[in-house]
Amino acid sequence: MNKRIQLPTKAERHKLFGSVEPGIKTKPTEKQDMPDLQNSRKDFLFEIDSVGISNVKLPVIVLSSLEPKEQTTISTFKLTSKIPYDAKGTNMSRFTEQLENYRKQGFQLTLSSLYDFTKELAERLKQKDAEIEITFPWFYERKGPASGISGLNHAEARIKVSFDQSLGFQTEVGLTCAVTTLCPCSKEISEYSAHNQRGYISMTATFTEDYKEETDWKEALLHAAESNASAMIHPVLKRPDEKMVTEIAYENPRFVEDMVRLVAADLYELDFIQSFKVECRNEESIHLHDAIATLSFSK
Repeated sequence: MNKRIQLPTKAERHKLFGSVEPGIKTKPTEKQDMPDLQNSRKDFLFEIDSVGISNVKLPVIVLSSLEPKEQTTISTFKLTSKIPYDAKGTNMSRFTEQLENYRKQGFQLTLSSLYDFTKELAERLKQKDAEIEITFPWFYERKGPASGISGLNHAEARIKVSFDQSLGFQTEVGLTCAVTTLCPCSKEISEYSAHNQRGYISMTATFTEDYKEETDWKEALLHAAESNASAMIHPVLKRPDEKMVTEIAYENPRFVEDMVRLVAADLYELDFIQSFKVECRNEESIHLHDAIATLSFSK
């Protein structure tokens, strides 16, 4: 048993470990009396492409055409703006103030609200442009193919909205989801069985000008990836489900090259998509390396 010790007071302990008494304060405490270095104006040599804040996490509301139709999730934000050569810097607190205003109202990640957000942010910053980039896990219900027992899968979604006083709004979306791929070569050369792996399909896309928000781009990109894979990933599988999924995978072998071409074909057929990029990355089950393929296309 350890012996009891007589502890000094908390203040004395703080002093023991380096704390000191507050010094004499001589600088202004009122905002109007404080120097504003960020708003200094002179020739600072270069315009800055983007400055702002990143890795800000906030709860947001996501609407979905799949169950759950309305969900709260955690989103990671990046907010930036350009600054001209004659501006010293930006006011970082205005970025967080803008986020807080929307959070308090219940921040729905619709394109219309993000357009309002970026335009208002540019005005708050007194700049001609602003950009918001958001990544978040999007959840969707998936049922076992035989049992019908459901659970939640998730994909990583991304939205980037840019506002410029001269160019207006530009939008880019992205989705990364997991699938099963079965090796065609392994199936071809083996007497029985074939190795499979978990693949990750990453898609980015820009919209045509007539895109209507009633169309859920998340579901459209998810379908393009999953419907072209060897098999889908499921949160809950009973034995009859597992039999079906493994047989479906065996019937639909896919190289990474096959995946990016097939997904690209589906994205090409979506009228509301103007340009896209597809990447497939397989975590190979019999190799130490990953297999990757990438395809880009603009209509």
